[in-house]
Amino acid sequence: MRARTGTAKPPHLAARAVTELPGPVPEGGFAAGGAADRLAPGPLLAGLAAGARAAGMSRLNDDELVGLMRAGRRLASWAAALELAAVSDLMRRRLAAEEAGDAHVAEHADAEIAAALTLTGQSAGRLLDLAMALERLPLTAAALAAGQIDVPRAAVIADEVTGLDDRHAAAVEERIIGRAPGQTTGQLRAAARRAVLAADPGAARARREQAQREARVERWDENAGTAALAGRDLPPAGVLAADRHISVLARGLRAAGLAGTADQLRAQVFLALLSGQPPASLFPPGDTGTGSPGSPGSPGLPGDPGSVATPGSSGAPPVAGTVNLTVPLSTWLGLSGSPGEVAGFGPMDPEDCRDPGHAMAGKPATRWCLTVVGDDGQAVAHGCGRPGQGLPGPPGSPGPPGSPGSPASGDILARGRPWAAAAAWAATLRMEWLETTGCTHRRESAGYRPPESLRHLIRVRNRTCAFPGCRRPASRCDLDHTTPYAQGGRSCECNLAPLCREHHQAKQAPGWLLVQDQPGRMTWRLPGGRGYATYTEPYPV
Repeated sequence: MRARTGTAKPPHLAARAVTELPGPVPEGGFAAGGAADRLAPGPLLAGLAAGARAAGMSRLNDDELVGLMRAGRRLASWAAALELAAVSDLMRRRLAAEEAGDAHVAEHADAEIAAALTLTGQSAGRLLDLAMALERLPLTAAALAAGQIDVPRAAVIADEVTGLDDRHAAAVEERIIGRAPGQTTGQLRAAARRAVLAADPGAARARREQAQREARVERWDENAGTAALAGRDLPPAGVLAADRHISVLARGLRAAGLAGTADQLRAQVFLALLSGQPPASLFPPGDTGTGSPGSPGSPGLPGDPGSVATPGSSGAPPVAGTVNLTVPLSTWLGLSGSPGEVAGFGPMDPEDCRDPGHAMAGKPATRWCLTVVGDDGQAVAHGCGRPGQGLPGPPGSPGPPGSPGSPASGDILARGRPWAAAAAWAATLRMEWLETTGCTHRRESAGYRPPESLRHLIRVRNRTCAFPGCRRPASRCDLDHTTPYAQGGRSCECNLAPLCREHHQAKQAPGWLLVQDQPGRMTWRLPGGRGYATYTEPYPV
């Protein structure tokens, strides 16, 4: 596609001239790989975008429309960088004025900004905080100005380095900024948190402890006329246990016949527990559900009066075996400060990793697993112990009976040989090497539904939904055949991946195509014609 030709105009009129173009923009325009699709944000791109809009978006095909949408996002980032730079410069001037003797002038800079931009004081304060934070994050500021990241992602980086000194903040920024353009805010926050924990565990721990001193329960009104109640800045181990407790009770209610989605039942259980009501009270009067509490021979829901409690659990459902804790053995043994991770929760510092780990270690139903990762953090092998086979405890801990490091094994840890304990435990596991670049189909299942062992490996490899940016844990996703089983698709590592229900249904819609190029590596083709590659998110290394 070509632009109209005409008399050359002076450079300062070039952007204005482009906005007056009645037709498509030149050299491929906003289509994938076209000139406008690759153009850095600035006056020229703004002119091209305005010209395309003025000519009528109906003249654009789907691919070009997506390109125009992406251009709008780049321009928004560029404009936001301009605004933030001006805010920062205004604050520098007010600080200089204070040093020259104008007392308190910088103190009210946020009020100046609020008046100028018609913002609330709180919004102006957040804008000023971000502008000042970017002063020491030059790579982040440059990526924002170049349209590579947007304001929410810049804010994530600024927020996560709070509490770090300039040297550690710069190290974190350098480590994460390269991948930031291809990450959602959730993915970027997880990456930044891992980098912060690796750069300065002490500062991260101090920030967490300070936040926990401000633990609270908040209540607020929702837009739909409903209300919300949430605990804030709580200990991660306690939150994980409470969340799992709610899920166990919700599943029990569904099994007993109570109608509702998983989220609806979890919300009902949450409110019932906090208001002092047993979960069984959620059934309509006179209806206890099929096999529910109160029916002959029923043990009751976990946690209900009269239910069968796990020994030593005070009636609460056990958490054993329900939390997928991934932590380097060196961290578990107290030999390093490398962060760990809990599936569906995110990165955790070593102390937080050990808390749920200790709570699970003594439970006979717990089955511990070991994931081996490469230098890039990708899972390459995985193995699980037998139920009841304990994980070696940290130095000074006897560990579960029969585990390496326990009194029965000679108390290796207490004698200063923690790596011997780790090696002794790991040697008992049968490791399965994951298929990576190619697939030998050695674990292929002949039937539609793969065995649990294969399902487990797929969820170790892909910890979240395989759609770009989706963070739903694999444990709460469908296990999808990339090429449908009815069309000859294999029940194998090279053709299985977790998809949340929403993206599973989207994949089946007209114009959508999903290809698994290598085991765990997916390419999505969407109706607009563009392709989006997704890779398994790396484990902490």
